[in-house]
Amino acid sequence: MRILVLGAGGTGGYFGGRLAQAGVDVTFLVRPARAAQLDADGLVIRSPLGDAQLTVRHLTAEQLPAAAPFDVILLSCKAYDLDSSLDAIAPGMGEHTTLLPILNGLRHYETLDQRFGAERVLGGLCFISVTKPANGEVLHLGKPASVTFGERSGETHSERCAAIANAFAQANVEHKHSPAITQDIWIKYSFLTALAAATCLMRASVGVIVSTDDGRDFMQRLYGECIAVAAASGSPIPADAQALAIRNLTQEGSTVTASMLRDLESGQPIEGEHIVGDMLARARAAGIDAPLLGVAWCHLQAYAALRKS
Repeated sequence: MRILVLGAGGTGGYFGGRLAQAGVDVTFLVRPARAAQLDADGLVIRSPLGDAQLTVRHLTAEQLPAAAPFDVILLSCKAYDLDSSLDAIAPGMGEHTTLLPILNGLRHYETLDQRFGAERVLGGLCFISVTKPANGEVLHLGKPASVTFGERSGETHSERCAAIANAFAQANVEHKHSPAITQDIWIKYSFLTALAAATCLMRASVGVIVSTDDGRDFMQRLYGECIAVAAASGSPIPADAQALAIRNLTQEGSTVTASMLRDLESGQPIEGEHIVGDMLARARAAGIDAPLLGVAWCHLQAYAALRKS
């Protein structure tokens, strides 16, 4: 199985690097500057799960058509780069190529389906905290590093998912071939939206927020708006997943923040529209009152406007 990974940044660099480290046939599609960096230093991973410095196969957009097609394309871009990312990978798509997106949220699926056909797009998500500083190293923050994927149709006996699972198993990467990938996506999306909305709005960690007089109630009500949207969308969040999310969103002393806050504080583009804005739009379409999501989305829009000014 030939796998193309879009980019060699944080998420793609980590998971693609682990696959390549295990001998899986992986190629990275990168910009010329990143290609030069990989030529000079290799792909460097710094992680609690083990450091690595790897010589990896990579190519630029001009070289992609000659190397196509690939069996699987792993898509881990930021949502605001989605359109340009799809243009970049299109020459690598063949008649039987499968696209595995591990972006946050749900909004991208409509775009992917329209561009390539729903039958070619798996459902996917990942759990990892990772960044790529200026030196080009992939810096894994903390131990969680997992990928979940599956057929959005609910098909359980999928040859392509089995092949992907075998590749991740070969690389010793924690993974789950899910028969209910849409619900899994909603479980993460509802939690992530509440976390991002709260920590960006308050410019603070979970622990700091819940230490305030009304912080715990605020977090619970904000998450309640998100799970109401999930239920209205046909993917109710199971009770055990809700309990875990509430525990993580109200944990005293927690230093957890959303990666969106880190991007915001460093003046970078954010996925506000794709995460919080889209959740609010789904709430309003379902007739659900979501005032806290509304305030959070207003705040993120103001940030985006000031950033452009």
